[in-house]
Amino acid sequence: MPEGDTVWNTARALHRAMAGDRLTATDFRVPQLATTDLTGATVLESAARGKHLLLRLRVPDSARQPSGSPDGEAPLTLHSHLRMDGAWRAYAPGERWAARPAHTIRVVLRTADAVAVGYHLHDLALVPTAEEPLLVGHLGPDLLGADWDSAEAVRRLAAQPGRSIAEALLDQANLAGIGNFYKSELLFLRGVSPWTPVREVPDLPGMVALAHRLLMANRGRWTQSTTGSLHRGRTSYVYGRRAEPCRRCGATIRKREQDERVTYWCPVCQPEPGRRLPAGPGRRTH
Repeated sequence: MPEGDTVWNTARALHRAMAGDRLTATDFRVPQLATTDLTGATVLESAARGKHLLLRLRVPDSARQPSGSPDGEAPLTLHSHLRMDGAWRAYAPGERWAARPAHTIRVVLRTADAVAVGYHLHDLALVPTAEEPLLVGHLGPDLLGADWDSAEAVRRLAAQPGRSIAEALLDQANLAGIGNFYKSELLFLRGVSPWTPVREVPDLPGMVALAHRLLMANRGRWTQSTTGSLHRGRTSYVYGRRAEPCRRCGATIRKREQDERVTYWCPVCQPEPGRRLPAGPGRRTH
C-alpha cells in the first residue's frame, strides 16, 4: 500500500526520468481526459504532497487540453492519487512494461528517453498549477515536505480529543503521509493502543516526532522498515504479523478492522486504554 514515502520515491523516480524533457506522445485512458493530447509539453517537475502525486508541465498552445484549461504556456498539473493499488513506473523506450496488467493502465507519457506508465491511478485531473490547493489544500503538514510543521500537526490531532489515535493518524487533514503500515508500527513503538482516545495519548509531540523520523528514515528506498532490518520478514514489529510472536514480549500479535482499515497491535505492549503498560526490559521509548 503506497504511503507518504512510497509516493515521494515515485515522484522522485518520475522527476529523474522526465524533468526538463518534452513529451513526444501521451495517452490518457480515462473518460475525463480521453481527448487530451499533451504532446510538446515540457515536464517541469514531479512532486509529492502526502499521498498525492503532482506532475507539473508547461503546455504549448498546440496541445489539446480539457475544456476550461487556460490558454498559453501557463503551467498545468497532472494530479493523481495512488490510494491502495495505484503506481507509476518509468521505463526506457522499448523496455517491456511488466509491472501490472495492461488493462490497469490509465496514463502513458513518452519522452525521447523515457516512458512513464500510470497503473490504477485515482482522482486523475489536469488543472492549472495555481489551482493545486483545490486538490491538496485540505491536507495537514506533509511529513516529508520541506515545510513540515510538527507543532501544527500536533495541534490538529489534539483538536479531536475523543477520536481514537489510530483514526486520527490516518486522517490526512491532520498530517499527510501516514498509512496502515506506519500507523501500526508507530503505535507499537510508542506503546499506545490503537483505540486510545487522542486526549489520553501520552506525549503527543513525541509521537508526531517519531512519525517524522520513521518516514524520513525510509525516504529514498522502496523497502519500508521500522526495525532497522531490510531482510524479508524482519522489517516490521506488528504490521503483517498477525498470530506471530511479538518481537519484544512474545505475546501473539493481533489484527482487527478499525474504521474500515486494518490494525495490527500487541495486546501486552499496547494495553487497552485505562490499563498500565507492564514494566519490563527492552522497553523502547524512541
